Amino acid sequence: MAGFSKVLVANRGEIAIRIFRTLRELGLGCVAVYSDADRAAAHVAAADEAYRVGPGPAAESYLRGEVIVEAALRAGADAVHPGYGFLAENAAFARLVEDAGLTWIGPPPSAIELMGSKTAARTAMRDAGVPIIPGTTEPLPDAAALVALGEEIGYPLIVKAAAGGGGKGMKLVAAPDDAERAFASAQREGEKYFADQAVYAERYLVDPRHVEVQVLADAHGNVIHLGERDCTIQRRHQKLVEETPSPAVDGELRERIGAIAVQAARAAGYRSAGTIEGLLTAEGEYFFMEMNTRIQVEHTVTELVTGLDLVREQVLVAQGEPLSVRQEDVRLHGHAIECRINAEDVAQGFLPAPGVITAYREPAGPGTRVDSGVRTGDEVSGLYDPMIAKLIVHDVDRERARRRMLRALEEFVIDGPPTLLGFHRALLAHPCFVAGQTCHGVVESPQLAARAAELDANPSRAAATANGAGPLPTRPRLVAVEVDGRAYDVALHVTEPPWADLARRRSARASRSGLGGFGDVTCPMQGTVLKVEVAEGDEVGPGQVICVVEAMKMENEIAAPRAGVVRELAVTEGQAVAIGQRVCAVVEPEE
Repeated sequence: MAGFSKVLVANRGEIAIRIFRTLRELGLGCVAVYSDADRAAAHVAAADEAYRVGPGPAAESYLRGEVIVEAALRAGADAVHPGYGFLAENAAFARLVEDAGLTWIGPPPSAIELMGSKTAARTAMRDAGVPIIPGTTEPLPDAAALVALGEEIGYPLIVKAAAGGGGKGMKLVAAPDDAERAFASAQREGEKYFADQAVYAERYLVDPRHVEVQVLADAHGNVIHLGERDCTIQRRHQKLVEETPSPAVDGELRERIGAIAVQAARAAGYRSAGTIEGLLTAEGEYFFMEMNTRIQVEHTVTELVTGLDLVREQVLVAQGEPLSVRQEDVRLHGHAIECRINAEDVAQGFLPAPGVITAYREPAGPGTRVDSGVRTGDEVSGLYDPMIAKLIVHDVDRERARRRMLRALEEFVIDGPPTLLGFHRALLAHPCFVAGQTCHGVVESPQLAARAAELDANPSRAAATANGAGPLPTRPRLVAVEVDGRAYDVALHVTEPPWADLARRRSARASRSGLGGFGDVTCPMQGTVLKVEVAEGDEVGPGQVICVVEAMKMENEIAAPRAGVVRELAVTEGQAVAIGQRVCAVVEPEE
């Protein structure tokens, strides 16, 4: 395969910038694409040239494969790198790129197609002798079939979009009564995010570890693995913290699951970088879950412990070169941890929180890496994923890496929208994480959210002086004073009226419950109404779903905070809603 000199990256944000860095080291030209919402984005400035592909919504820009290919041809690019998300695992797009005479920096379209259908992938892996989680290998025709599966293999089950990934289209079924809603919701998300309504189901493993294996394969028959990543710390099936090596994997188990991953990649006819995702039970059972046919968000931790540039390997494989290392050459050095720094409000159940970044300063120091796509003054848009940056650290062992991460988190300054900085500081200091446990039930607990809020409200001295920048003008909570030649930080305390705390607590309760004044139910996030579950005059119970709102690629259920009758229903399916917008009132039934 001939080499190339210019690459278009069909993505945005931090992953586009990260890919550009490797391309420049290889002496290759960098081409960006952008939507109207990203016209002034950091990834546009980081490229050699950039081309508009449409309006802000992804469906009208970053998901328009034919427009992206036209931009590549217009730029004189020889190849396309998809990054992750958007069209990265779209076999039709990969074929479109190749049909245009461009090189696709990724796996063969046939492998993407096979692994893109979770049911087909499960069948292929089962036939290849790869262990799969008990469940269906064919799409479920209806919710009744889901109930029948539960009767056969027991509950809980998890229903998944057959073309899904990234936590989208996954719904828990704890009992038969959950089947109808879970089936419909998974179908709806599958159609919306992957243009495929097909769903399947499998046994839900209680408190397993999410352990994945990085693989590399070339066109010369070489397939290797680069060890495992532990991605167990998640919320709503979406990863928050990743690390390597896994605290639960020893050398013998690493060899076993690595062999499974290589076997799976060979069975798929794979080429390029990819990830075999699996679940590891407390008893040591390891099951294939799915294959991500792209570079992963968390590829960074593998790079730090192996010393390999995975994007470089992708580019060289696409140029027809063999892998730069053999399996026997792979060595894992030390420990690496990645924290995803998202614009989310932990106190509101990790709701996406778009907004303008008014101050942004990254931590520095040995073993500290930040992959970011934002700058001070940039807006975290509600149109895309809420990730602001990835903070990655490396040290000689897990405990030292954990302490290094805590230091880096303290130094990281992001003002404007709520972020996960305080959450990560609270989590990494929690005994469950220190002990290398799964932290089941801790991640989304009120106690951890409260500690995160406390840390966010009281920035450390390290944050206030990050990068030697001096006290932050947007955080005047600490005042520097000097007494007898010694410097002190003095926290200001402003006396407030006696009613202020009561009002604050009432507001917090209303915000958590979605209940506004006089029985109003309000929307706690900006988004689009996907489904309205009630009608005017319906009687509802506490916790009953009133409507489902999509925000930043996630479905959020807005529930009745108490029993009552729905009055003045003010939303319809497809309607855009703002934070605090009135949904309806839930009032006591008339006598």
